[in-house]
This record gives sequence, structure tokens and C-alpha cells, in this order.
Amino acid sequence: MLNKKSVDDINVKGKKVLVRCDFNVPLQEGKITDENRLVAALPTIKKLIADGGKIILCSHLGKPKGEPKPELSLAPVAVRLSELLGQEVKFAADPEVVGPNAKAAVEAMKDGEVILLENTRYRAEETKNGEAFSKDLASLCDVFVNDAFGTAHRAHCSNVGVTQFVDTAVVGYLMQKEIDFLGNAVENPERPFVAILGGAKVSSKISVIENLLDKVDTLIIGGGMTFTFIKAQGESVGASLLEEDYVQYAADMIKKAEEKGVKLLLPVDSVIADKFSNDAEVKVIGREDIPEGWMGLDIGPKTAELYAEAVKSAKTVVWNGPMGCFEMPKFAAGTKAVAEALSETDAVTIIGGGDSAAAVNQLGYGDKMTHISTGGGASLEFLEGKELPGVAAANDL
Repeated sequence: MLNKKSVDDINVKGKKVLVRCDFNVPLQEGKITDENRLVAALPTIKKLIADGGKIILCSHLGKPKGEPKPELSLAPVAVRLSELLGQEVKFAADPEVVGPNAKAAVEAMKDGEVILLENTRYRAEETKNGEAFSKDLASLCDVFVNDAFGTAHRAHCSNVGVTQFVDTAVVGYLMQKEIDFLGNAVENPERPFVAILGGAKVSSKISVIENLLDKVDTLIIGGGMTFTFIKAQGESVGASLLEEDYVQYAADMIKKAEEKGVKLLLPVDSVIADKFSNDAEVKVIGREDIPEGWMGLDIGPKTAELYAEAVKSAKTVVWNGPMGCFEMPKFAAGTKAVAEALSETDAVTIIGGGDSAAAVNQLGYGDKMTHISTGGGASLEFLEGKELPGVAAANDL
């Protein structure tokens, strides 16, 4: 079990608190087009304000590659956060992030006030975890709070390096939730434990499959990677996505599941198309060879039923990766059926970031899930059983 100190375990009254948030929001012409990440950060920020801390927020935005790019400034975030919090969030516009503006603003802070630093990736050292920038950030604060799960799998200055130069480093509410669900629920699940893995490639999910096969009662495979498994069972997959190099690996996993007594579910039918397009000709075929020139783009209706059934009796379900090309309406039914099944089960339902989070939200089932991870790469590494640097850096309880 991962037990980390959180904002509930410390007293920040009168202290300067540096909070690493995930404000990596989409911007169009200086306007924020999706503010979910800002809203998600509010509980931690409000808690620290209520406790009388002096709150210094920091985040990266996009990939400025170590130089100031005006279009990737966090200035619009400060404006929107002020509105969401109902109090001013001062913006420290230093191209070097920790510069004269930031230092003067921090010096003048009163308890309960909030400032926001400029994009941490304006500094080239940020992504290299360089000591000088870590020390600069630490020089502003007494306490460090990490609430940015999206970058927890990277060791950068603003989430890992800084912790070497402050005495107190804790996690915020968002990070705590990720640790509780993705970390601890997967390590110590209430059973039956079902994992649903989709997405295009087996190669990107290898470690996840191996780690979960040791933990789950049922493993469900969907998405483009099913064809590598189907090929491993000697059937032809037509023009479907296939990772030839991983066919043997898929065969080994089928065998490993059998040896461990894990139920491995693969599609019993597929929705196939004659081209990769929403206006393709479409057919549903059972477990027979996919004809030359045709490609599977979604699980079929019988498979969707089978998968929905498997979820019904579960107590814990983790889902990572869509069942088909859900961005095209013709091939969204499989993903939708799984999302719907998860919305109706009593199980703890954990959605592992990235495409599956997008799918669940787009299809309108977001509020029916127990937990939707805020990190794509980070949630995958958690499911692989890896230690995440951003989590490891926080003080243990």
C-alpha cells in the first residue's frame, strides 16, 4: 500500500506553499477551451486558502522546449482561476519563472493569497530535473504540495527535484485519489477484479497485461490489439491492425492466463469495414477469417454483450483503452456498450486516463464512474505496477 502524507496531514497557516498543479489546458487564441483541469485543482487550492497558507501555484503548459513562448503563457489561466476561486490570482510574469516578479509577489503575500508562476517549461532544466531550477522553486516556499498526476511518471524540477530542497512534501487531493484508486485498488482489489484493455497496440500495453494477469480474475481485450491475439489463434485478420512481431507474445499471454486460471475474454464477433472511414461499407462477422482488404474497427454486438455480462458481477473494474475507433460514430457501439455496462454496475469503476477517459466523458457516462484518472501515461505506468517518481518524492506517512 502506498501511504503518502497529504494536505490533510499538515498545518500551513502562515506558511508559503508551492503547489504543482496540472494546468496543461487546451488554448485557442488565448482562450481556454476545456477547463476541467482547472476545476479539478480547486479543492486542494481552496483547502490551503482556508488553512491560511500563502499559495504559490505552478504548472507546465504545452511544450515550449525551454524557452518563453507567449502563446504558451499561463496568463489566461490566472484570469480564469481568479473567476473560479472568487479571489485574485496574481500572475508572476517572469520568463525565467522564478524571477523578480515572483520573488516580490511572494515577499508581499498575506495569508490566504494566491499567485501563479509562469510556465515551468520555459526553463530548459525543468524536464531535465536540473538542480538550479529546483533550488529556485524551493527558495520560494516552506512546503511543497504535488497535485499533478499527469506528470507523476516524469522526474522534473517542479514535481521531483524541488522536494530535495524542502522539508515537507505532500500530495494534494487529486494525487491522493489517484493513489487510492489506481495504486491501491489495483494492488489490493475487492474481487472479482476485472480489467478491460483496449486501444490500438499490444506493444504499448505489454507491461500492463503482464502486471494485471497476476492480479485480475478476468481480463477483457478489445480495440485494435485484439487482432494480434486473434492471429495468435491461427485466424486471418484481413487488413486489420496487426503487430506481427507480437503474435507469439499474444499466444504466450493466452497460455499464461490459462495457467493462472484467469478468464481471458477475446471478441467472438467484429464489425468490419472495407476502408478506414465512417462512410465505409460495414458488416458484422463472427469468429471466422476476416476477408482480404477488410478491417475490423470495433467489437461486434455479441462481444459487447459478453463483455457487459462479465462486468455485472465484478466488484472492481479497471478500464484502459477504447473497444474500437470510437471517434467514428459507426464504430463507437462497442466502446459505448462497455461504458454503459460500467455505469450500471455496483463495482468500483476506475478509468485509466487518455482515450478511455475521453470516450467515457464524450458518451456522457463520466459522472457514473467511481474514478476517472487525470493522467494518460502516468495511469498506464501505475497499472504496470511501476513506481512513479512524482508519487515516490512525497513524504511517507
